[in-house]
Amino acid sequence: MDEISIRLATDGDIQTLGRLGAVLLETHYRFDEKRFMAPRASSAEDYAWFLRSQLRQQDVVIFVAERNGGVVGYVYAGLEPTSWKELRDAAGFVHDVVIEDSSRRLGLASLLVEKAAEWLRSHGAPRVVLWTAEQNPAAQNLFSRLGFRRTMIEMTREL
Repeated sequence: MDEISIRLATDGDIQTLGRLGAVLLETHYRFDEKRFMAPRASSAEDYAWFLRSQLRQQDVVIFVAERNGGVVGYVYAGLEPTSWKELRDAAGFVHDVVIEDSSRRLGLASLLVEKAAEWLRSHGAPRVVLWTAEQNPAAQNLFSRLGFRRTMIEMTREL
């Protein structure tokens, strides 16, 4: 039986988080090459640098999912202030959720999102918002099962 745990990310996780973040970037780029950033040779290192910078923020949290002692996924979430341009009151925001292919369908994404939501609630967020790619019905189904509802549709036009 697999040993599963969810814990706060540490500096020691950064290399793995960067690799997973690069997978997230590549996945989204395949969904829509015009909308999402193009992967580059340094994507894993760049994403690692970004997530390391976020670990030190008071209004941000990164949890990792471990399976049998190895990090196989993470969630990155934070507190967002009222946004007049988004017509949204203060909220928690789930920015990233990613699980390695070999560890999908074990409930890890659900555990991560719920852990992030719990952290956001405990830090005063009255709601949680997230975005999901139009071409990712599996993620949309997951988020619906967790109680998220559709509220906005992003549309993009190339100029």
